[in-house]
Amino acid sequence: MNTLSLPKAYLLTKKSEYNNVYQHGKRVYGENFSLILVPNNVRRNRLGISIHGQLKGAAKRNRIKRIIREFFRLNKRFLQEQSSTSCEFPYMDIVITVRKGFSLEKPADVARAVNCLLESSGPLFQ
Repeated sequence: MNTLSLPKAYLLTKKSEYNNVYQHGKRVYGENFSLILVPNNVRRNRLGISIHGQLKGAAKRNRIKRIIREFFRLNKRFLQEQSSTSCEFPYMDIVITVRKGFSLEKPADVARAVNCLLESSGPLFQ
């Protein structure tokens, strides 16, 4: 498998997977987006994207999804790489919810915003 690919196994695709994250996940709120994280037993981080309906224009919503998927494709293990050895993050199901006013234009911008959000939130899982 190409290390820079993003196979479907790395994406949340079923409604039950999203519902599990929404019901049992820890939420971290950022500016015009939030992360919902829940540990999984799949041995990989998996991504889901939820965009609020108030964000008008299909082209704009699809561009945001492409930017977020590109961030995730380049940083599949961003939680594990960020954690210290004493507090290793388990593999997670991650849903990124986007609200009206989301203005990050590049995957690098998303990476900075997510890392800043996780650093300021403190320990999520012990």
